[in-house]
Amino acid sequence: MEKTIYEGKVWKFDDNVSTDSIAPGRLMHLRSQPEEYAKHVFEDKNPEFVKNVKEGDLVVAGSNFGCGSSREFAPLIIKLAGVSAILAKSVARIFYRNAVNIGMLVIECDTEDIHEGDEIVFDLSRGEVTKKNDPSFKVTFQLGKIQKRILEEGGLLNYIEKYDFAEL
Repeated sequence: MEKTIYEGKVWKFDDNVSTDSIAPGRLMHLRSQPEEYAKHVFEDKNPEFVKNVKEGDLVVAGSNFGCGSSREFAPLIIKLAGVSAILAKSVARIFYRNAVNIGMLVIECDTEDIHEGDEIVFDLSRGEVTKKNDPSFKVTFQLGKIQKRILEEGGLLNYIEKYDFAEL
């Protein structure tokens, strides 16, 4: 059975977080070593992130998350750092596709009232984000049918191997 409920601590970022902020350009020599590169994810934006991120934590951001260059490894190093999902008001198109391709869950929704350190729960089957400490808080979202199936398979390559390519 696929995982439909996610919960974790929020790491909040602002608008226009570039792929250079996610994957520092000075460390491009590590792109062939993504596990090593993941030890530096967001280090220029928030040095505490890489030191304190825990498996299952969530990245929450404003608009235009992942803008800039098409560093396809940017979502990968976020995932390798232990982040279970990214929630943002909007996501740069290339970053979004790269994330879906590797099976990284990205949800576009209203993130204005989600704050650093909040404990949130989101339910893919219901399309809802809630806060553990605030039962009145609820934000809704939608994922496309094909995106859900790609995520269930762990990324685009796994999906293509399992299903007929024509379904895409």
